[in-house]
Amino acid sequence: MQSMELPLVLFTVLSQAAIGLVLMNAVRQRRCAGPGEGNVRMEWTLIAAFMGVGIAASLFHLGHPLESYRALVHLEKAWLSREVLAAGIFFALAVLAAITARGKGSPVLMWASILAGLSVLLASGMTYAPPALPAVNNALPTVFFLISAVVLGAGFASWFAGAENQPLLARIFVTALVVGLVVRLTVPCAWLSGSEVMRQTGMAWLGAPLYWVHVALMAACLGVLWKNRTIPVWLPILALAAELAGRAVFFSQTIHTAMNIGGVY
Repeated sequence: MQSMELPLVLFTVLSQAAIGLVLMNAVRQRRCAGPGEGNVRMEWTLIAAFMGVGIAASLFHLGHPLESYRALVHLEKAWLSREVLAAGIFFALAVLAAITARGKGSPVLMWASILAGLSVLLASGMTYAPPALPAVNNALPTVFFLISAVVLGAGFASWFAGAENQPLLARIFVTALVVGLVVRLTVPCAWLSGSEVMRQTGMAWLGAPLYWVHVALMAACLGVLWKNRTIPVWLPILALAAELAGRAVFFSQTIHTAMNIGGVY
């Protein structure tokens, strides 16, 4: 990838925040048998806003943004086309849910949004796992993206959850942060024992200041939760900053095979 790809950083992180919010909404609704908690319409509005801003940002990655619809012409063989379609469906469902929200909201729209959101995660994971990037030509992008969705979803869901669900969201948040830290600390080290391009990727990640900013911010989030036992209102913003830093590393420090053409493997 070898560049910051800010439009893709924003699209992937914000779309995963939106998907994570829907997942946490489902978790809370299954746990709470009474009427809906918090401002359901505002929650769906935030979900739609995250996805809408992410999609708008992704257009700046295109050479001809007004022809973005052409990305749909290869649905039968291109994961990018499937990602675009799934993201569009998810956004439409979120907007519809925000407009029609009453009480707990529509369970049909919620489960349709979950299905569309998981499709976005899968398609994104496959899109950013090409053979030309050996270090991530596997399930790792999907794992990274799912962790981000759970971290950000649990964090931002705390803005809307009732008091009875705050401990549950805090536990999910902590678990996702711990898993994320373990994955992000061990994966670059594992790359060091791989092929030459994988080794270069591991060295690039470990040598990138933003990588350590990401790790430090995730650790800081854990420290705050250990002290407070609940999610302060500002903590999801810190988690969002951490994920943006980590995603920038993903796009800018993952080495392409072309970088080692003529080199020894």
